[in-house]
Amino acid sequence: MQWSNLIDLKAILIVALIFVPLEHFFPHHDDQPKLRKHWLNDVVYLLFNGIVIKAGLLAIVAAFMVLVFEYLPAGVGEAVRSQPLWLQVIETIIVADIGFYLAHRIFHAVPFLWKFHAVHHSIEEMDWLAGHRVHPVDQILTKSASFLPIFALGFSPAAIAIYALIYHWQSLLIHSNIKINFGPLKWIVASPHFHHWHHANEREAYDKNFAGQLPFIDALMGTLYMPERAPAQYGTDDPVPTLYHEQLAYPFLPTDKVGEPVAAPVLGESK
Repeated sequence: MQWSNLIDLKAILIVALIFVPLEHFFPHHDDQPKLRKHWLNDVVYLLFNGIVIKAGLLAIVAAFMVLVFEYLPAGVGEAVRSQPLWLQVIETIIVADIGFYLAHRIFHAVPFLWKFHAVHHSIEEMDWLAGHRVHPVDQILTKSASFLPIFALGFSPAAIAIYALIYHWQSLLIHSNIKINFGPLKWIVASPHFHHWHHANEREAYDKNFAGQLPFIDALMGTLYMPERAPAQYGTDDPVPTLYHEQLAYPFLPTDKVGEPVAAPVLGESK
């Protein structure tokens, strides 16, 4: 398989041509430089991370589906697929985001898993490119928590494909440096303002806004935090290194290899 088939440079160019102008004309933080810190590191994530993530996710889904075919009655999938496509898409988004919420919250609560997720929280200036800075282990397990339930329930390939497309574009949007007013929909659809607070390095925002697409899940679970103002700063106090290969190794290294010891993160404590 050629590299061009694994890395869709045309799609990357289209995304850049959409988000770069939007961040220029409608910035959430207008004082943020266009070439912010560590942008080149995140280009490496953009180009190469997806290959590992797709392979890992495919392996987990394939193994899981063997169990599904063995133990889940075939009638469940048939009933789900008999629904209209629009209803399947809505249900898929809800089911998948509940899985994402739970996995995301676990990555914040378990100290070993937090080290993988801290790589993503090391982002100190938000934009569409920074959203690609995710450790492969983090992304594979979190995406598995989203995709396994919808595959197990037997949603149609079309519904799952539409969900995947919506998830991808919304993920880019919520990390972007774009100021956009969702109005009353801000409680239903995740916006940059909603997700920026998840990345805020401010005590009131720690362990908030875990949902990827549906803020009302956080509202129901008591983890919603979305004041009107924008966060003053982003990032984590953990000693996450700045280069791609170092960040891949970071979760596996003893603490004294990456910096001073940091207290194990638990829900409600500093990130």
